Amino acid sequence: MNFAVGKSSQILAPSGSFHFPGNFENTTAFPISNIKFIGRKQCTQLRDSSVIRAQNRPTWLPGLEPPPYLDGTLVGDFGFDPLGLGEDPENLKWYVQAELVHARFAMAGVFGILVTDLLRVTGISNMPVWYEAGATRFDFASTKTLFIVQLLLMGFVETKRYMDFMHPGSQAKEGSFFGIEAALQGLEPGYPGGPLFNPLGIAKDIKNAHGWKLKEIKNGRLAMVAMLGIFVQAYVTHVGPIDNLVQHLSNPLHATIVQTLAGSAS
Repeated sequence: MNFAVGKSSQILAPSGSFHFPGNFENTTAFPISNIKFIGRKQCTQLRDSSVIRAQNRPTWLPGLEPPPYLDGTLVGDFGFDPLGLGEDPENLKWYVQAELVHARFAMAGVFGILVTDLLRVTGISNMPVWYEAGATRFDFASTKTLFIVQLLLMGFVETKRYMDFMHPGSQAKEGSFFGIEAALQGLEPGYPGGPLFNPLGIAKDIKNAHGWKLKEIKNGRLAMVAMLGIFVQAYVTHVGPIDNLVQHLSNPLHATIVQTLAGSAS
């Protein structure tokens, strides 16, 4: 037996289990006091309010309906997935971690490029421009040695990160890393903790640290866009970003991106 609720919803009673005894107000089979009947007007109001909440959700393109698998629960979810890469839930988990790592690399890269370029332009240090730094030879070690050391260290760290992603908490078990696991203990996959990676004790309750996570991913995405801009600037102008900034400030009306791109095309 069915009770219609609104226009399309139903409350279904299991077949053969629903009956009305003489005093059906006090029945324990289906206590009528626990049923909340919703009329057509109330159902329409609920539906309209749900539509309004969905429309008020911020998206990367105003008015765009986000895909159903991006329901707003992920940090920094603005419904952006034009290629549909996150349709598979398992792939979506990995893409979230991959974006987080790329964002952190980009933030570190932008900071390193700007600081070293500023030291070079001001004459404080005789450093090469950032895109030539890889070809610089150092006195304390050969290029081959540095490459092998970097390969081993980064390979070890990335392997540990992958294992923690596959088996959360496994890399913080006692005896898994020379007895200093407590200093490296992660809060959750992608968010390391302990005194080494979280010395200020920020966002210790990582489950309720939505604001901190959102700030990080927003700054990380901005840094990735900035890195793309730095790459394009270096390719077009053959100088560092601080050189471009000084040139623009010295002649702001004529040394702009429009003149630069027009000059490189001619």
